[in-house]
Amino acid sequence: MIPLASVALALATPSLADGQGFMRARCAEPLNGRLVMKPSRPDIYTRVTDKIVADLERGVRSWLKPWNAEHAAGRITRPLRANGEAYRGINILSLWMDAELKGYVCPLWMTYRQASELNAQVRKGEHGSLVVYADRITRTETNERGEESESEIPFLKGYTVFNCEQIDGLPTHFYATSAPKNAAPERIATAEGFAASTRADIRAGGNRAFYSVSGDYVQVPRIECFADAEGYYGTLLHELTHWTRHETRLDRDFGRKRWGDAGYAAEELVAELGAAFLCADLGIAAEPREDHASYLASWLEVLKQDKRAIFTAASHAQRAADFLHKLQH
Repeated sequence: MIPLASVALALATPSLADGQGFMRARCAEPLNGRLVMKPSRPDIYTRVTDKIVADLERGVRSWLKPWNAEHAAGRITRPLRANGEAYRGINILSLWMDAELKGYVCPLWMTYRQASELNAQVRKGEHGSLVVYADRITRTETNERGEESESEIPFLKGYTVFNCEQIDGLPTHFYATSAPKNAAPERIATAEGFAASTRADIRAGGNRAFYSVSGDYVQVPRIECFADAEGYYGTLLHELTHWTRHETRLDRDFGRKRWGDAGYAAEELVAELGAAFLCADLGIAAEPREDHASYLASWLEVLKQDKRAIFTAASHAQRAADFLHKLQH
């Protein structure tokens, strides 16, 4: 097994919600006539990470269940705000987990206030889901010479949203279901075009998939070697996420030295999440890769010890997905 401390160190970069650094949210409380910053309760990192840990202990990778077969918003999608805007980063994982756990097929989420503004009502007894965002506070400090300086401190804040299936009285389009569809070849064609637009050196053949850093190319077996087309494109998107780590692109380096070490495991987690995000964007059902089963135990241990590790991994994955999307224009 990969040493726990090593993987934790590999992911020990500033945690990110949507591509911005943050620290634990704090609140000010009076003490002896002055304000003292106190960690918020309950801890947001712990709440999100504990949900992911619970899924992994059940043998479930929540980021591989982002699809629904009934809602008109799409069979496969990222979680969406009430205005149709997709959530990003760690919020994708958090809302996917809640939707899978509670059986929601609707990908749309909104706050209690948003529901009220639409003359709708969250049903009595329903429990909301946590989403987070990064904010900043300005702190003024005085040095030993009496000089004042200001610094911005990033921190994490959270609020509650409800799935539209928990709300009565919304306009009909929030509940609309889709008509039965065929195999959706257009979605696969879109994935093919997406990969081609990156202009990555993609080579077909062989019996394994990988990204070569030294050669800067992606290698994938031919599509005929896969049980279905979605498995092929999911694998291709996984390797394209690795492709973004090159020093001329995102320059992502977790200190990996050899196959299977701590840095390798950290990079594989980023690639798994990045591929899941991209699969959702392109309408492809993300599928588990058997060759990653050996990492589950290591990921599980790290998440139990470091409540910020999954935030960091999700942020790197979001950056990779954003980078690949920008290449489409």
